[in-house]
Amino acid sequence: MLLITDSLPTPAENLAWEEAWLDMAEAGQWHEEVLRLWQPTSPFVVIGRGSRIAQEVNLAATSEANIPVYRRISGGAAIVAGSGCLMYAVLLSYSRRPHFRLLDQAHSGVMDTIVKAISEFQPAIAWKGTCDVVVDNRKVSGNSLRCRRDWLLYHGTLLLDMDLAQVDRYLLHPPREPEYRQQRPHSQFIANLNLPTDQVIDALGRAWQASPQPWTLPHAHIEHLVRQRYHNRDWNYER
Repeated sequence: MLLITDSLPTPAENLAWEEAWLDMAEAGQWHEEVLRLWQPTSPFVVIGRGSRIAQEVNLAATSEANIPVYRRISGGAAIVAGSGCLMYAVLLSYSRRPHFRLLDQAHSGVMDTIVKAISEFQPAIAWKGTCDVVVDNRKVSGNSLRCRRDWLLYHGTLLLDMDLAQVDRYLLHPPREPEYRQQRPHSQFIANLNLPTDQVIDALGRAWQASPQPWTLPHAHIEHLVRQRYHNRDWNYER
């Protein structure tokens, strides 16, 4: 598996990069599984593919603070990312992992790997619900996936030392939630891992058996997706 820890200048480009890989893999233009880890430098909101933005995002607050809102290609509810949040994505091949065609197997396979990596430093870590990673019943990682015919993109967040007040500020209470949340507000539901970034990156790389290798950034495809989707208000605010 290829390990990449590079980041592009904007959230839109970083989100487009993951979609570009999935597109290229499906088209037979990319053949390696990938673990990518990157760190935002400023806050932004990402909503799920099927999210209704007005039900999940405090649009008055994001507008006042000039916080961008993007719609990803995978499911799930809205998240806030920013400094202190480590973003990860794995591009996985069904030909190498045929059991991942079953969604429960895909969730358990990825979640077990994430939990195994972090348990070295945080023994209380576990996963709950469909694909939440928790410590002491508080969520430290949210995740989602996008399935294609031959490849799977699975991506998510790891809260390391983010300003969690931003989540209460920019998100509404979600319209759907896992049973274990029990109606808790964001401030009582999420938590930071309080782990050094380099330590977590190294642990995830070892857990996925990923290593740096030569690769080429798909500039043209990323730029196309940024224009088509991530800088397109019709896409981000379509529902």
